[in-house]
Amino acid sequence: MNTGSGGLLRNSGLLRDKRIMITGASSGIGAAAARLFAAEGASVILMARREKLLYDLVEEIRADAGRAVAVIGDVTSPADVEQVVSVAVERFGGLDAAFNNAGWGSRGTDLHETEDSVYDQIMDVNVRGVWNCLRHQIPLMLDQRTGGTIVNTSSTAGLFATGALAPYVAAKHAVLGLTKAAAAEYGSRGIRVNALVVGSTRTELTEGSVRSGTKRPVAARAIQHRMADPLEIAEAAAWLCSDRSSFVTGGAVPVDGGCSAV
Repeated sequence: MNTGSGGLLRNSGLLRDKRIMITGASSGIGAAAARLFAAEGASVILMARREKLLYDLVEEIRADAGRAVAVIGDVTSPADVEQVVSVAVERFGGLDAAFNNAGWGSRGTDLHETEDSVYDQIMDVNVRGVWNCLRHQIPLMLDQRTGGTIVNTSSTAGLFATGALAPYVAAKHAVLGLTKAAAAEYGSRGIRVNALVVGSTRTELTEGSVRSGTKRPVAARAIQHRMADPLEIAEAAAWLCSDRSSFVTGGAVPVDGGCSAV
C-alpha cells in the first residue's frame, strides 16, 4: 500500500462508505483532503467558490474510481451551505462526517490600521462559515439517528498570536470555542466535534505571502523546522472523520510540527 506524507496507510479503507462534506475544497488542504478521503473509500461532497478548480478536482477523483460531487458555493451564505447538505442527501443519502476547512487570513497591517472590511471578511469566512456549516450539518446528523463527526479547521493562531492579522487570531480562537461548545452540546447524541490546530502549511495563501516578502519565517517556532504539506493535515482530518477516533471529541488536535509545544 502507498503511504502519505504523514505515514498513514493510503487506500486502506479508513473511510469506507462514509459520506463526507468538505469546504474550501478547491485547493490546498481541502483539495488534499478530497483526494485522500475518496482514496480511503468515502463519497465526498465538495464545496468551494472556484468553479473550474472544483470541477477539475471532481473529474480527477472520478477518473481514479472515486465518488465525488461538486457544489459551488460560499460558506458565508447559509443558503449555499444548506444546498450542499441537501446535495449530500440527494446524491449519497446522508452525511456521516464533515470537514469544515474553508478559511481566509493574511499578515500585514497592525490592528489599529486594519480596515473594518478586512475584519468583517475574516470573521465571516472563518467564524460565520463554521457556524453556518454546524447549523446545517448537525440537524441532519441528529435526524439520521446515526450521529456523525465534524472537524473544523483552526490554527496555531487559535492558541497564540502568530503574526497574522489580529482578526484572524481572534477568529481562530472563536473556531475552537464553537468546536468545544458543539462537542459538549451534542456528544450525548452521537455527534463528535473536533478542531485541527494547523501549523504553517504550503498553500496558495502562504506561498503567496512568502513570495511577496510579507511573511516572516513561519516555521521557525516549530520543533520540525518546516512547513507542512497539505496532505499531512488531510491525514489528521481523515483520522478524526473515521471510527478510529471514536473516543475523541471536543479536542483541539495539533498538527503543527510541534509549534504549540514550545
